[in-house]
Amino acid sequence: MSFKDHFSGLAPAYARYRPTYPPELATYLASLAPSRALALDLATGNGQAAIELAMHFDQVLASDASAPQLAEAIAHPRVTYLRHQAECLPVRSGCADLITVAQAAHWLDFERFYAEARRVLRPGGVVALWTYGLFKTDPTISTAIEHFYHEVVGPYWPPERRYIEARYQTLPFPLAELPASAFEISAEWLLADVISYVGTWSAVERYRLQRGEDPLPLIAERLASLWPEGGTRQLRWPLHLRTGRFYPESNTPSATNGA
Repeated sequence: MSFKDHFSGLAPAYARYRPTYPPELATYLASLAPSRALALDLATGNGQAAIELAMHFDQVLASDASAPQLAEAIAHPRVTYLRHQAECLPVRSGCADLITVAQAAHWLDFERFYAEARRVLRPGGVVALWTYGLFKTDPTISTAIEHFYHEVVGPYWPPERRYIEARYQTLPFPLAELPASAFEISAEWLLADVISYVGTWSAVERYRLQRGEDPLPLIAERLASLWPEGGTRQLRWPLHLRTGRFYPESNTPSATNGA
């Protein structure tokens, strides 16, 4: 089965410039799991979420279909990386306490993913999916970023981006959902960090490939007039998290029915 690969060509930049998740998120997810034996982090990329989970679980299996992404993976003694798709995993049934998909669930084949998640989770096991959209910062900077997002590279976003814009609330989720908890990413960045991060957006890469030019100078020039020279700005990305446990087999809603 092929997979929607928008980031293999950006793997080094993705590993360096994507923001990291707050440690409190992994602590919270571990508290929901029936035990701390095994967590699976699927579509792991370079393992950002997997490393945080390893602070709480005896073992973490982190899988991704992209070899370039896994080449950038962060080593950890309790994390094992596998090149595999989330919809078909080389693990025994009923072995996992927690399955996580960070910023990537919208790329999956939902029916096959949820069937596989049900198979590999132990009773009481938890599925956790989360995403983040545009960062929040000073209003003038946020306005410039939003203009670039919508008006410059907007036509180049893949259709799956609609799930992120809806904060994963329209993502199919055929599980008994747990109460929502609020988390956010926070970072203090230079202007160069922001430009490099924007360069990892899938729409920016599609713009480059389809138009043969780089749109980053457009946003770099605009932000340079708003950013303090040599200074930093505090950025915040609210996380949109959905967690749940599977219904009994006889009472499972279809994954195509939405939230």
